Amino acid sequence: MHGLGGSARNWGPQVRALRSRYRVVRFDARGHARSEAPVGPEAYVPSEFVADVGRVLDQVGAERAIVGGLSMGAGVALRWAMASPERVLALVLAAFPGSRDGAGFASVALAFADAIERRGLEAAGAEFVWGDDSRLDAAGRLVRQGFLEHPPHALMWTLRGLVATQPSVEELAPELVRLRLPALVIVGAADRGSLEPSRTLAQALPDARLVVVPGAGHVVNLQAPKAFNTALLEFLAGHGV
Repeated sequence: MHGLGGSARNWGPQVRALRSRYRVVRFDARGHARSEAPVGPEAYVPSEFVADVGRVLDQVGAERAIVGGLSMGAGVALRWAMASPERVLALVLAAFPGSRDGAGFASVALAFADAIERRGLEAAGAEFVWGDDSRLDAAGRLVRQGFLEHPPHALMWTLRGLVATQPSVEELAPELVRLRLPALVIVGAADRGSLEPSRTLAQALPDARLVVVPGAGHVVNLQAPKAFNTALLEFLAGHGV
């Protein structure tokens, strides 16, 4: 599952690395890319995003799966695993988004949503996501392009209804300790918002491995695809998958 403002396309490097040995399923989250973008805020609450995971797995005939995502997608993957652990073989949680009252992307979600409503998506995105256009690398340009292809109302409601409601790892700890699933927690060393939340998450999960990718930022799978794919393949092989 991709992050806010992304799409299934963001997993291209991983699909190419995995497809000879694994079946890979990726989809556009509600309000993103080719998926529907309902107008009302009630469509963008956590339970709807979590239910979408089950709908996708049912559609492709997968009773159980390795479930993962980046940033917002990692938050949804973790919620799905807590809700339906019997359907999860393992977890891959990249650039965990932090929480509403701590560090990470979730902590600025409400301010980002307000900026979209007041000043428009391009100005808000430059402030909260990609920064100065002239300094963007290839991954940053892809992120910017992806954001601007989405309906602003959908991103605004997703920020308010889903991202801003992400509980902290400390709040989730009693549930996480019972989540005895293999987990890969992977984060870029330069990802200031997700580095500490990812470390905390890896400590809270009973069977988690933390990988910190040197030089990579928030979109770690696109900024360092070789290192990301190596860690992913090693994790899968190490758990007999």
